[in-house]
Amino acid sequence: MKTLVLAYLPSILSVTAMQIVALVSPGPDFAVVVRNSLIYSRSLALLTALGIACGIMVHVTYILMGLGAIVAQTEWLLIGLKVVGACYLSYLGIMGLKASPGPKNQQQGPIDLKLSPIGALRSGFLTNALNPKAMLFVLSLLSLNVNEETPKALLAYYASMIFITTLAWFTIVAFCFSNERARVFFSQYRHWIDRVTGAFLLMMALKLFLT
Repeated sequence: MKTLVLAYLPSILSVTAMQIVALVSPGPDFAVVVRNSLIYSRSLALLTALGIACGIMVHVTYILMGLGAIVAQTEWLLIGLKVVGACYLSYLGIMGLKASPGPKNQQQGPIDLKLSPIGALRSGFLTNALNPKAMLFVLSLLSLNVNEETPKALLAYYASMIFITTLAWFTIVAFCFSNERARVFFSQYRHWIDRVTGAFLLMMALKLFLT
C-alpha cells in the first residue's frame, strides 16, 4: 500500500487539491445549503449537504465506469443534461423569488417549515446530480489521472475523497450559517434570503443555457 501511495503521490495530491479548490468556489450547491441553513434548520441543512455529496457520487460512478466521456462527447446528451439542470435551477429560483414575508418573530427559530427532511436531501441531491458543470469537472478531474491501469484501490480513494471532502465542506457551511444567532438575526429577512438565492440560482440557470 505504501508503495502504491508513493508511486501515485503526485496524482493523489493533484486530484485532492483540485477538488478542494473547486469546492470552495460558490455555486448552486453553496447557495442551496446557505438558504436551507438560514431559513430552516441545521438538521435540514446537513441533510442538504448529504444530498449534494450523494449527487456528486452519481457523476463519479458513471465516469469511473467510462460513461462520462460518452456523455461529454454526445452533443444531444450533454445538451439534454444542461437543459434539465437549468430547468431545475430555474424552478428553485422562481420558487425563491415568489417567497413572501412570514410572521415577524425574531425570537424564534424557523417559522412555518415547508421543507421536509426528504425534501432537503432531494434538493441537495438534484442540485448537484443535474448540474452538467459538476459532471464536466469530475470528468476533467479524473480523466487526467485515471486509465485502464489505475489500481482499484486508487479509484476507491478518489471516489471516497470526493465524497468525504464534499460532505465535509458543505457540513461546515451548514454549521456556520445555521448558527442560532445567525438564524434569529436573519429571521426577519427570510423572504429576502429566499429571493436573493432565487435570483442567484436563476443566473446560474441562465449561464447554463447560454454556455
